[in-house]
Amino acid sequence: MKSVQGQGQHWDPVCGKELDTPEGRPTAEYKKRRYFFCSERCRHAFERQAERFRLNELARVGALMTPGRVRWGLA
Repeated sequence: MKSVQGQGQHWDPVCGKELDTPEGRPTAEYKKRRYFFCSERCRHAFERQAERFRLNELARVGALMTPGRVRWGLA
């Protein structure tokens, strides 16, 4: 379920599928960030729970590090 975007790498945040080319794929924007999806089904799932997917992404890249709690690293 990788959603970290690198140079030329795009991942569907719902199913984790790697997208070779995001052109022509369903997209959604949430909190000033564009997300790409493999299908309309994944886009609709994301739109229903966008904040949950965004927080999971932040946790994976280590942005939710709180002293005295579990520290998240790259997943």
